[in-house]
Amino acid sequence: MAPITENVRFLIVKFENGGIWDLIRFGVWEDKESGAKFLEYSSTGDHVVEEEEELLRDDDEVADHRWVIFVSILVRKILKVFGKPMEWTGFFLEFMLNLFSLNGSSFLGLLYNIWHGKLIIPQRGSETFISSIGHVDGRINLYKTEILTKEIDQPDFGHRPLMDLCMMASKLAYENEKVVRDVVNLHWKMHFVDFYNCWNDYQKERSTQVFILCDKPKDANLILISFRGTEPFDADDWITDFDYSWYEIPKLGKVHMGFLEALGLGNRGNTSTFHEQLFVKNAKYTNSENVDPNSGSDQSSSDSEQSPNKTAYYAVRNKLKSLLKEHENARFVVTGHSLGGALAILFPTMLVMHEEVKVMQRLLGVYTYGQPRIGNRQLGKFMEAHLEHPVPKYFRVVYCNDLVPRLPYDDKTFLYKHFGICMYYNSLYIEQKVDEEPNRNFFGLRFVLPVYLNAGWEFIRSFTNGYIYGSEYKESWDSVLLRFVGLFVPGISAHSPVDYVNSIRLGRERSIQMSSF
Repeated sequence: MAPITENVRFLIVKFENGGIWDLIRFGVWEDKESGAKFLEYSSTGDHVVEEEEELLRDDDEVADHRWVIFVSILVRKILKVFGKPMEWTGFFLEFMLNLFSLNGSSFLGLLYNIWHGKLIIPQRGSETFISSIGHVDGRINLYKTEILTKEIDQPDFGHRPLMDLCMMASKLAYENEKVVRDVVNLHWKMHFVDFYNCWNDYQKERSTQVFILCDKPKDANLILISFRGTEPFDADDWITDFDYSWYEIPKLGKVHMGFLEALGLGNRGNTSTFHEQLFVKNAKYTNSENVDPNSGSDQSSSDSEQSPNKTAYYAVRNKLKSLLKEHENARFVVTGHSLGGALAILFPTMLVMHEEVKVMQRLLGVYTYGQPRIGNRQLGKFMEAHLEHPVPKYFRVVYCNDLVPRLPYDDKTFLYKHFGICMYYNSLYIEQKVDEEPNRNFFGLRFVLPVYLNAGWEFIRSFTNGYIYGSEYKESWDSVLLRFVGLFVPGISAHSPVDYVNSIRLGRERSIQMSSF
């Protein structure tokens, strides 16, 4: 795609600009002046101005649009207020979970070690320090590894081992580098390549994590890239999921601005940076990466530590090119859970845009789990043309009432749409290929009662899975506690990796129409 210089179009929903009173006046009394405090949009081009001013028009049609904006801003304001308490809670909870697991996995074991002077103190970042996600689902072994790399020239939803590897890698991405290395090398008997903590210039921190592995160190057949998803106690991650800001790429479509920022492809504080990254193939948007993105240079983890502001897109693209050159027969897959799923599908989108034809020819597939929407219908059609022919390469998995795949809101103003085929699993792990998951925006009134009844069933099921399916499916007390939280916030508990792993391993087809239950 050649560089484009025409007027840019974007919409930024700025939750931090106005106060609560401004939000109430906008949401309740339809005050356009108050609403304008929360919205920033491109000031060039008559069409876009008219389009965004429609958001503030006083008519019946805009009521739904105003409500979506109101809820988005309110949720993000609340998350920002509780950002530090969430961070401290997560820090304390992970420490305590690791303290117990390292000292006998019980209160009595902890007391015993204290009494005998054998207390083990968890060290964050060590090979024994496990994330809260890892405690919710402690499984690390793969499904039928002996047939993993066989017959995957044309992957589909039926290739369970590959789907399982991608989901387990998506779950593993929540861990620190040392844990990832040990699991890949020692448990999966594969080859750990690299782990990146990447810079998000808008958040001003290294908040994007991604790791790369090969199925073997020499003559590899498979390269896997796994992006970390939404951290349970990271308010900024959740704020990104609830964001409705977009940046329109001419001839491609509208793309979620927060996800572009997570890949290091711009900063809404200076919207010209998006143009620099998206329309210039050889752009280098990073304060510290002094390497031509097309040089194919190999940078190790130690190099990454010396380059704290390395951005995800260029770091991964550089390494991928190097690996594809080293392993001539290898093909690559990209995967992620939650926010990681959004980055997983956005990464090849940018490769297509930057005309990385040779790289895209080696793409085996993109597998995402509980992925939020990343753009509008135009973007979907553009990517379907590149990922669906001659064979499908994009596979999106959704479990039951998971809230995150229903974000951002899908309506006629924001136009966020999923694309590709969705493999939907209900709470009985019955699978069905659908264009869109049921209850696409989650908050439909007719779904309220079924959603809560389903959460109750999932809580009961957490005590029985181990007896029905075997010890591998016995849920930890951490998972049971999350199910209990789901009785009040069902969309959150349904986002757990536990159900995604179970769905892949226990899923069975059903030909007739099924409900979300």
